[in-house]
Amino acid sequence: QDIHIIQLDNGAFHFSQHLQIPENIILLFQPPHTPQVNPIERLWEEIKRHLAWESFGTLDELRQFIWRRLEKLNTSIVASITGWDFILDALFESNFS
Repeated sequence: QDIHIIQLDNGAFHFSQHLQIPENIILLFQPPHTPQVNPIERLWEEIKRHLAWESFGTLDELRQFIWRRLEKLNTSIVASITGWDFILDALFESNFS
């Protein structure tokens, strides 16, 4: 019964003539060359903000640091970082019910 919105860039690999999308999934394609409207880019920006003055001796230390940052995120934090009114506006304009 949930509605899931998946935002995609316009990469050719996101298009398929054989893909069957369930009715409760909406694909929202972002304009070309606009990473600033991609929610994952904003999430990574938030994580990288905490990396500014860090130095890691190994790749594993970096991985552990990133996992600790990710574990601090909850649904409301992710929504506040990645949520935009334009997604709801697009659904409203499409007469989605």
